[in-house]
Amino acid sequence: MAKRTLRMPRNSNPMAYDQVNLLAAARAARANAYAPYSHFSVGAALLARDGRVFRGANVENASYGLSMCAERVAVFAAVAAGALAFEAIAVVGPDRTATMPCGACRQVLIEFGPTLAVITQADGVAETQSIAALLPAAFSPLTLEDAR
Repeated sequence: MAKRTLRMPRNSNPMAYDQVNLLAAARAARANAYAPYSHFSVGAALLARDGRVFRGANVENASYGLSMCAERVAVFAAVAAGALAFEAIAVVGPDRTATMPCGACRQVLIEFGPTLAVITQADGVAETQSIAALLPAAFSPLTLEDAR
């Protein structure tokens, strides 16, 4: 399979990105994780619709509730840079473990649309699901619109 660049034109097919490169970006981000308590390093790479890729790594804290997941770090970095439309996010933990976004991360991700592709990988096998499939019956911006 030929490698494609991560840079994508606006309004492109959300499944047209190169999963291999996006997973590699997530693994590179994982190398920067700060996980002295759980020893469970996670990296995320979020592909914006304009082609930019935003990386995040989990950051733990001695006050556990103040820790932040890699997925939310990537989303918040993207928003801070002006990106609000996303195609996909790759999430990697330990190489042999498929690491799915936690509930809080799923809620943050669905904020930006139900079609966002979530890519995980374990033992070299990638799996892709929409965020809507991972958070059925979600409370989202659509919920608020329907209530008006």
